[in-house]
Amino acid sequence: MKNYLKLSFLLLAFSGILIGCGGEKKKDEKKEKVTLHSGKDKKDKKEDKKSKVPASERVALDNKGVGPIKNVDLAETVDQDLASKGKDVYNKMCTACHKPTKRFIGPAPAGILERRSPEWVMNMILAPEKMVREDPLAKDLLIEFNGSPMANQGLTEEEARAVLEYFRTL
Repeated sequence: MKNYLKLSFLLLAFSGILIGCGGEKKKDEKKEKVTLHSGKDKKDKKEDKKSKVPASERVALDNKGVGPIKNVDLAETVDQDLASKGKDVYNKMCTACHKPTKRFIGPAPAGILERRSPEWVMNMILAPEKMVREDPLAKDLLIEFNGSPMANQGLTEEEARAVLEYFRTL
């Protein structure tokens, strides 16, 4: 009987400790955050930093995009007649979404050829739907500009080339 009382007393004491320790946390007590390491190496971290650069500022001169244009040769000097025609096409077809030197619904074309290849620019003008489906940079631009896709204006290759020449003057 003595052993039974001792055992009952120990069980009662142990259950009291469990109940006392399992009470509610104070409201002002902060929860501990747990951080798991993803196991990424230094190369992956560099790629993460690269992807944090907005698509509109990212330099990708080796990307020709997807579309009908495979190669564009630019002369050393700007063809002013062609650029003038390009400015007219741009003013008529593009200014609803693009401002020459500032961000609007779409990115500003000023300095575009310092960040994109001429082929990429023309493919974006001529085949924006295909570019957004298949080109990673075009996909990122779509996200950056709040899902506003570039409208296909139905320009000819000659008109797109003229717009490209105009961009060289900005």
